[in-house]
Amino acid sequence: MVLLRRELGDALRETRQTQGRTLREVSASASCSLGYLSEIERGEKEASSELLASICRALDVPLSQMLSTVADRVSLTEAAETQMTTVLTEGLATTIDTRRVTRRDTVVSAA
Repeated sequence: MVLLRRELGDALRETRQTQGRTLREVSASASCSLGYLSEIERGEKEASSELLASICRALDVPLSQMLSTVADRVSLTEAAETQMTTVLTEGLATTIDTRRVTRRDTVVSAA
């Protein structure tokens, strides 16, 4: 299951690290505690819309751009999960069908 807070946290962390900035720098600029920002980046806490806007301002990234990035990440994760479910379901169905065919062949051969 896709968790929005994890995708958002990953996007925020990647943006901060790409800029070469520390948690301390961004948290000070966003008027957010370092610990809380760290929890947001790890996907453990959800930021309010006001705090998210403040973090985006501190990162000099428009909120709309961050939300678009997160939406793209969620879409990719959902597609991967759907593909994995399909592969597992089809693989399981193939295994079950193979067992049934083998059992039928055994019964027919024995008769």
